[in-house]
Amino acid sequence: MSAIRLDCRKSRLWFVLLTLVVPAFAAEQRPPDKATAGLSRDSIIGIVQKIQRADYTGDRPALKRLHDGLTPIPEDGKLASRVLYWRGFALWHRAINGFNDTPTPKDLEEDLTQAVTDFKDAIARDPAWVEPKIGAGSSLGYLMFLHRSDPNLMQELLKQSSPLLKEAMATAPDNPRLLWVLGPIRWSSPPERGGGQDKAFEVYNKGLEAVRNQKHDVSDPLEPSWGEPELLMNLAWSNLNRTTPDLNAAELNAQAALKLVPYWHYVRDILEPQIHAAQTKAH
Repeated sequence: MSAIRLDCRKSRLWFVLLTLVVPAFAAEQRPPDKATAGLSRDSIIGIVQKIQRADYTGDRPALKRLHDGLTPIPEDGKLASRVLYWRGFALWHRAINGFNDTPTPKDLEEDLTQAVTDFKDAIARDPAWVEPKIGAGSSLGYLMFLHRSDPNLMQELLKQSSPLLKEAMATAPDNPRLLWVLGPIRWSSPPERGGGQDKAFEVYNKGLEAVRNQKHDVSDPLEPSWGEPELLMNLAWSNLNRTTPDLNAAELNAQAALKLVPYWHYVRDILEPQIHAAQTKAH
């Protein structure tokens, strides 16, 4: 009888040990929680590619969703800076697309403010990298436009934007994305401040030459290489809206942009119809 009781004690002890060990083993074998595991590099690249497509298709809800999907931020400084750049890009270009919507969305300021935050966080992770400085400077410029009736706030935003763009111009004067951002500034600035329509065309053509020379050198999909379609689009718009419009050039520029990105919503559905309407009116 005592032997039976001893066996029972052993069985109970074994059961207690199992209740402790099995859950611990199961916890070790369970896949890490997605929220804490982080994104793989391949996953990040996939989201970045979707962000760029959503920008061209004008899919603002997707841009917000994809921005939020680039979390958590990696611990590696360089990779973190790239993730933060593309987060900023998603909302920067979400706002740019929004300016083309009718009626104008009410969340443009929120998008641009968060884009600036993401870009500045990217700069903090990689201070020598010029791309987030360009994005932040441009986003702050759009915020200035939104607050153009508030001189004090405009001045405050200018104090943030100007040093970023000046630093970019000093370190990467041939960067095509910088030249894309500088073009509209030259367009709207008076000649005595180095601006004017002709200066804007010079900037765009310089950027176009630069991006065509540089784009084949970029092998990492997390490094920005966009710019050629955007510069062509700005040339199309500028030829349409210059003091003496060049509608043939505007049409050629728009078609060249669409050859690179056939599904570009703004060029295909907004800018080209404007060019065609102007051509019809001219005849």
